[in-house]
Amino acid sequence: MRIAFFGSDTIAIPALEYLHWAEGIELAGVVSQPDRPAGRGRHLHTNPVSAWAHQQGLPLLQPEKPGEEEISWLKTQHVDLVLVMAYGHILKKDLLETPCLGMWNLHASLLPAYRGASPVETALACGEKEIGVSLMRIVAKMDAGPIVAQVHVPIRNTDTGLILRERIGHACVPLLQRHLAKLADVAFAPTPQDEAQVTYCRKLHKSDAHVDFSLSAAELERRIRAFQPWPGVSVTHDAVDLKVGSASIIDEPTTAAPGTVLRAGEGGVDVATGHGVLRLLSLQRPGGRMFEAAEFLRGYRLEPGAILKSHSLRPLVSNVPFPRAAFF
Repeated sequence: MRIAFFGSDTIAIPALEYLHWAEGIELAGVVSQPDRPAGRGRHLHTNPVSAWAHQQGLPLLQPEKPGEEEISWLKTQHVDLVLVMAYGHILKKDLLETPCLGMWNLHASLLPAYRGASPVETALACGEKEIGVSLMRIVAKMDAGPIVAQVHVPIRNTDTGLILRERIGHACVPLLQRHLAKLADVAFAPTPQDEAQVTYCRKLHKSDAHVDFSLSAAELERRIRAFQPWPGVSVTHDAVDLKVGSASIIDEPTTAAPGTVLRAGEGGVDVATGHGVLRLLSLQRPGGRMFEAAEFLRGYRLEPGAILKSHSLRPLVSNVPFPRAAFF
């Protein structure tokens, strides 16, 4: 099979590596997002998939939005099938109908749960015990196509968003090894999703770094892990946003108002929440470095009785679709 790959994120690299080296497959090229300004200097930054394609010497297309040029390219390259993972665009019908064997997606959730833009981080933040990858046909409706197969990935108590994404990326390889050949069979019929079980997740934003201390310590600790490396989590003290690198849960009752600093010392900064106590283990002030709490407190005054501000948070998951702008 001649296969083209659409993707932009590091999570897709293991699947790309497999397609590049597997027998019986010819990787015709890669379609990815354009280089974007990033960092303080706003220099153009190449995404990991584009960088990988450059390193392998593969044809690379980077349109703002895929359209007629990409359709023409798929035809002239005699591409049989397109695989997509973490690309970042809804693909239009005329593009979907171009490859003779269709377009298929590796979606980082156990569909029909967590359709949308942030399934890994959202599942982790919401306390799921497992996640996975679904190999599915792409249809005009977002993440709604029938499913070929799924692989399950457990979520560990120490997982961050970054670590979990890495494990999910590697889980794509055995999924493709076992099931990619089915996609060449035009008589093969994947399984429709159960629409009664659908949930949606949205794109994460900088504002998701805020904290609402009326939530439980367990919920907040999960968000701190889930949102690494981006958007991260910050607590607000005297209008200063202090980034939290890590935290733990202290199972003790407290009558203090949520957001109240209970203790601040060698062990960390203990903060009252809606249920339990959240211990902040490492912190970073704006423009500074991340320090363990004891060292951080030597250069920043944060004492018992201080109040860390709570912010209203938008829901991460819904049983009905978020507005389109929430996904992209």
